[in-house]
Amino acid sequence: MSHTAHIPSHRKPRRSASKLALRAGVAGGVLGTIAVAGAAGPANAEPVTETIEMPTLGSLGEGAGLASAVAASAEASQQEALDQSLQSQENAALQKASKEAKKAKAEAERKAAAERAEEARLKAEQEREEAAERASRDAARSRLSTQSSSNDGGSSDSGSTTSESDSQTQAPSGSAAAIVAFAKAQVGDAYVSGGTGPNSWDCSGLVQAAYRAAGIDLPRISYQQSSMGTSVSLSNLQPGDILYWGSRSGSYHVAIYVGGGQYVGAQNPSSGVVQHSLDWDTPSGAVRIL
Repeated sequence: MSHTAHIPSHRKPRRSASKLALRAGVAGGVLGTIAVAGAAGPANAEPVTETIEMPTLGSLGEGAGLASAVAASAEASQQEALDQSLQSQENAALQKASKEAKKAKAEAERKAAAERAEEARLKAEQEREEAAERASRDAARSRLSTQSSSNDGGSSDSGSTTSESDSQTQAPSGSAAAIVAFAKAQVGDAYVSGGTGPNSWDCSGLVQAAYRAAGIDLPRISYQQSSMGTSVSLSNLQPGDILYWGSRSGSYHVAIYVGGGQYVGAQNPSSGVVQHSLDWDTPSGAVRIL
């Protein structure tokens, strides 16, 4: 056994190659810097000392964080600009929709006002015609009443003449029968201005409905109805003829001759639909449609 076998070793631990290389590099750099400074400067010049700071791992991490923050800020700015653009578009669309809605509302109100004005005009015109018709009818009745009071004998002769003429009239048939039957069925109904049934009538509304029952269409207004067909004398009446009061083209009242010297008509609000003798209110003339 060697005499040194139990003597502990005093060798320093071996350094790793990487650490040695790093230290050698740093030492070489420092020595090179000193050598260059000594050669370039004068012999009595003060030594130049320069400290070079090298970036650390911490500073490198802060730079990466700054770059991420800048990128996030740019993305946020871009998103904000996009949101503002969308908001501007929404505001413009809302303003446009509001303008269109206001325009449509104004147009609808204008049309409604025009319709109301037209309805009011038509109603006023109808009321004027009906007022003129009632006034003319009342005047005619007043004249008839005066004539009847002053000459009772003449009225009796007229009645007998009408009866003789009617005795030669045949019973209605076909369309005339349908017209007469419809008119008589409405006796007792109310008179309402502008009424067209089924339980209230004015004079021309009743005549129009009676002829419609026979499949014949007539105009709505009395003077239009009396202007149709052919004119016939009161001494040659047939059931279904239209009687009128006033002029033929300007009549203010119409009724239906039902035979036997009788007529049916929507007289006035106090009388309603009545059946009377021709002598009660002698018509101005008659027309024949059938």
